Amino acid sequence: MKKIIVAAAVAGTAFTTSALAQDGPTIGVSWSNFQEERWKTDEAAIREALDDAGATYISADAQSSSSKQLSDVESLISQGVDALIILAQDAQAIGPAVDAAANEGIPVVAYDRLIEDPRAFYLTFDNVEVGRMQARAVLEQQPEGNYVMIKGSPTDPNADFLRGGQQEVLQDAIDSGAITIVDEAYTDGWLPANAQRNMEQILTANDNNVDAVVASNDGTAGGVVAALTAQGMDGIPVSGQDGDHSALNRVAAGTQTVSVWKDARELGRNAGSIAVSLAEGTDLSGIEGAEEWTSPGGTTMWAEFLAPVPVTADNLTVVTDAGWIEVDALCQGVTDGPAPCN
Repeated sequence: MKKIIVAAAVAGTAFTTSALAQDGPTIGVSWSNFQEERWKTDEAAIREALDDAGATYISADAQSSSSKQLSDVESLISQGVDALIILAQDAQAIGPAVDAAANEGIPVVAYDRLIEDPRAFYLTFDNVEVGRMQARAVLEQQPEGNYVMIKGSPTDPNADFLRGGQQEVLQDAIDSGAITIVDEAYTDGWLPANAQRNMEQILTANDNNVDAVVASNDGTAGGVVAALTAQGMDGIPVSGQDGDHSALNRVAAGTQTVSVWKDARELGRNAGSIAVSLAEGTDLSGIEGAEEWTSPGGTTMWAEFLAPVPVTADNLTVVTDAGWIEVDALCQGVTDGPAPCN
């Protein structure tokens, strides 16, 4: 049986295992970290898919350390996983883990973040389109003025995919002089505190002369909004992604313009099903929904891209109707807001 390694990071726990051993394959998940709100949702969906398939789940939390993630993967392999799902902390540093898995005949699912290796199956949302959606929503609200770009982690290829999509949408307005990008910064580890510090420094350098912020996820958006609020500037257009509950509440309150929703339940369920299929001997090309894709580095891989949904004040009911968030949580502290908070 081919093996698949699934890398997962679970905060505060070195390794976790399903309560009851199953008859099917064992899937290992290596998480980069468990600090982002959404990974808990992803994990629950992965577990659900594995339980339905009679597979066993084990996982490890790299706690934002690329070196620990390599050790975690080695430990998962030693526990006899049949497949790996890896949420890479550092796309370049994860290479030896893929080598180790390949040497043992264990298939790898590159989960949500690119691992540029043809031996890995890449499963994610269309992150270039996510970037386009973020920029479109902000540009619609603020078609001219000074823009700031708060990017993701420099070690995550998604940061540049997003930034590329954002630039596509903004380029005409830049060329015409309607908008000016006055500054941009990567956010180490995608950490909100780092995004807040970057935004504070940019506001100081520009005497608060900022009209809009294209932030690349909801965590960084939260840091940006905190920095803006401290200067009495909350309410200027700010983007994000992931559909974090706190971010959706900001959309309802008017302090965040858009959160591009990537239904982590769909991503997690797909990852679990793909991992089981690979563990049972399915080729990468045989995965339902798989397409050949060439990475920015020129690597031809098998991948599946799911469709994101931009959530703004105009369509907040899409997330409540889908059961992603309860109306009370969405509308907490919001009076006379957009539907369903009115």
